[in-house]
Amino acid sequence: MSEPTWAEPTPAGATPAGPPAALDPHHHADVSGGRLRPAVFGAMDGLVTNIALIAGVGGGGIGSRTIVLTGFAGLVAGAVSMGLGEYTSVRTQNEQVAAEVAKERRELEHNPDVEAAELAALWVGRGLPAALARQVADTLARNPEEALKVHAQEELGINPHDVPSPWAAAVLSFVFFSLGALVPLLPYVAGSTELWLSIVVGGVGLFVAGALTARFTNRTWWSSGLRQLILGLLAAGLTYLIGRLIGVGIG
Repeated sequence: MSEPTWAEPTPAGATPAGPPAALDPHHHADVSGGRLRPAVFGAMDGLVTNIALIAGVGGGGIGSRTIVLTGFAGLVAGAVSMGLGEYTSVRTQNEQVAAEVAKERRELEHNPDVEAAELAALWVGRGLPAALARQVADTLARNPEEALKVHAQEELGINPHDVPSPWAAAVLSFVFFSLGALVPLLPYVAGSTELWLSIVVGGVGLFVAGALTARFTNRTWWSSGLRQLILGLLAAGLTYLIGRLIGVGIG
């Protein structure tokens, strides 16, 4: 058997090199979003929500004790809302996927030739020779479960055996929202009564959270962090101004 074209002779005593990244099936990051999305969005939402909430009530002239109470109320309410929202969203998405897969299964059982022709046509449209595309589709049809998986991936863009867990999404959203929302409250919990310190600590949290997401993207860590910091501070600034206007009006 001939060696793969990418292999090169290994010097004596040296450790053989593995396949290049282009041929390594494990070099891609997990972009399915099953766990990353609820964790990232939970933390971001927790930070932005509570920074803005604290800035709003603080701008209205509320005392630090009330700010802490408001902040923790926002933490609990937001975390529960995020958890329930993620559970409902992912559960609904999974049910929709299951319904579409069941429909595809019925079509494969009752019209296997038509489905094979559709699959072959998709591959022909991507440049595969017609005869080869039909031969592969017909061969695949002999394995119903594998055929279902391939048809779902090619026609629907989904993998029926790889769907996110609604419970995992709910728990991750709840936990990470709570952690994010706790950050701007830390100065008050430590005894500070200064609103600006809470905003600064929350801003650091926003930058760090944004920078961490760069690990999963092609953006630089500082640009991702700066983007999240700017967006969060804009939200905090807007609610602060509203709080000031309402506080002055009430006073």
